[in-house]
Order: sequence, then C-alpha cells, then structure tokens
Amino acid sequence: MIISAPSVQTAEGGPEPVPGGYVVVDGGTVREVGAGDPPREPDVVLPEGVLAPGLVDLQVNGYYGVEFQIADSDSWASVARRLPETGTTAFLPTMITAPVGELADAVAAAAEFLPSMSSGARVLGVHLEGPFISAARRGAHNPAYIIDPTPAAVTELLAAGRGALRLVTLAPELPGALAAISELAAAGVLVSVGHSDATARQVAAASAAGARKVTHLFNAQRGLHHREPGVVGQALTDPLLTSGLVLDLRHVVAAPAKIAFAAAPGRIALVTDAAACAGMPPGEYLLGGEPITLPVGDGEPPVRADGTLAGSALRMDRAVANAVSCGVPLGIAIAAASRVPADLIGRPDLGRLVPGAAADMAWLGPDLVTRATWVGGRLVYTDGAADTLAAVAA
Repeated sequence: MIISAPSVQTAEGGPEPVPGGYVVVDGGTVREVGAGDPPREPDVVLPEGVLAPGLVDLQVNGYYGVEFQIADSDSWASVARRLPETGTTAFLPTMITAPVGELADAVAAAAEFLPSMSSGARVLGVHLEGPFISAARRGAHNPAYIIDPTPAAVTELLAAGRGALRLVTLAPELPGALAAISELAAAGVLVSVGHSDATARQVAAASAAGARKVTHLFNAQRGLHHREPGVVGQALTDPLLTSGLVLDLRHVVAAPAKIAFAAAPGRIALVTDAAACAGMPPGEYLLGGEPITLPVGDGEPPVRADGTLAGSALRMDRAVANAVSCGVPLGIAIAAASRVPADLIGRPDLGRLVPGAAADMAWLGPDLVTRATWVGGRLVYTDGAADTLAAVAA
C-alpha cells in the first residue's frame, strides 16, 4: 500500500513535515518514506493535512466511560478500539494510588489478558502512578493508601506484573525510594518522578539511580524557585529526564509550556492523563474508584468534590494542536506525541515513519483533528465523512 499526502511527518526529521510526501507500507511495517512522486500510483491519496506517526500516550487512566483500574478485559479492549479516533495508536493504561494488594491484583489481571488484545491501539503495558508518592503533593490521590516503597511492596508489584508493569511514578524523597528506583529500573520498568515534594538534589539522585521521566510536569510537584529549582528545575535541566506534559491549557497554560519546550528540546512527551470522563458528556465519573465531576465547558478538566484537578478529558491530537497554538513547530509537537514517548518506553519501532517501523499512522486534518488512523498498516478509524472514506479506501 502507498499513501501520499500533502505533507508527511517522519518524526525523525526537522521541525516541519516533509512537503509532498508518501509512505510505502508492506506487511504492517513501513518500507519506504519519500518526498515527491511515489514509485507507483498511490492506493490512498490524502487531500489535505499531514500524515503523522501514530500518537503514543503514556498516561491514560481511562476513556469513554471506562476506568482501567476497576474495568474488565472487555472494557479495556473497547477503549483500545476507540482511541484511534484521537490519533492514538499505542498507550499505557494507568492506575493511581490504592492499597498495594489491590494494585497487584489489577496488574496481575492485566498481565493475563493483555497478550490477547489485538485490535485497535496497542496496549504497551501498565503505568502505576503511586502508591509511593508524597502526601504533600498527592493531588487527587487518596492519602489513606500512600505508602513508602518498601522492598516487599516493590517486589509484590513486580511479581504481579510479570513483565506487564512498564512505568511507575513515585516520589524519590521517600524512605527507600532510591533503592526502589534501582530495582525497578533493573527489572526494565521505566521510573518517573511525580507527585513529589523533592528538591532538585533529590531528583538528581533519582536520575542517577535510574529514573528517566517526570510525571505531568508542573503539576503535583515542587515548582521552580531561583534558589531551590525543585522537581521542575531539575526536570528541565537534567539531560536524562523526559517530562510528561498535560497540555490541555488548564493543567499547564501557554507560557510555561513554551518554557518547557524551549528549555528541554526533545525531552517533552505530551500525555493526556485522561480519566474515564474523556470522550464523554459532562457528569459524574470515577478515578481511582472515587467520584470525579466533568464540568460543562470545552476543555475543562474533571475535579474532585473539593475542586482538585483529577486527570483530564484531553485528546492526544488536541494536545498536539494546543502545542502548536503555543508556538511549538508542528513537527516538534508531533514528535512530542509520538517518537519521544515511544523512545522513552523502549519502543523504537513506534512513533516514527521510517523504514522498518510499525506502520502506525494518523492522518491529521488542517485543524489537526484526526481524520483516519492505521495500526500496523490496517485502517482502524475514519471520521466517517464521505470524502474521508473515499480518500482512504484501498
């Protein structure tokens, strides 16, 4: 199959997509990417917009009414089938702070059914956001379940995951945290600093121990001060750390987003931190098994009863558009939602359109809203408009 488009973002190149490009797909992988005329008549001609790598989201608590933490395998699969509507082709279901035994059971259940999930967006594993976090920076997490990362707790979660546990967010200032970071990293788990009141020196120690990520930069963490840089300052200056950014323009507004992209080029990964309310009408939903409310208003995030932000209702393609609206070049914004998170999670076959990569692609219209999505070269979503269906018919 050959797809031609007015522009193609390889996510390996510069800040702007390649104009007048094409992608050749063979057997579910990308065989060739080029500019100009394709080697033969294309099977699919996209009339406008940009053909981008499929978007990769490392923090998804839920979507379309489903909360992963308490959902069964069918519900997980239903979300995976629909996430391509947002341009997302790979993601990490996320569970927040709960009793360790409950988290272990939930991760073990996921480890059982994940290998059988084969349609829609790729499920890359599980992200545990807690329970090893700071009570002072807990955000929407239940303080009753916050604990220190004891060897027994870390071992229990690793054993339950059986390889499905891919990312853990923790506070490095907690007793035992540096040893936990080393153990998790040695087991192949990506460790992220988050919900943390750590000083810059403590974050640097976490980085030295193997942490490589910061969870939702600016939110639920010690901020930047000119005499104590905190989590934010260390995140933006440590070359080993890549920061997740919830760019719904509520969690983070334009000015700090621009600072982040300028200060840490190639080290910002757009995430949604979506809750079960994402893709749903305003109303009552759950996060961590406890109520949240999605208020009326475009882009408004869900909140707990006390007004605390509790995840988001963000789409990944909207996060890209928001980045562009902040002045981030389109190619860099797309890379922050594709190649950067894919590399961070250890999947260099995802998040880019280069020979040998998986043929996961999103057609973004001129407004950067997803028009069509492919996973492994298979069309899994179109927006339903007649011109779209004609354009992508193979």
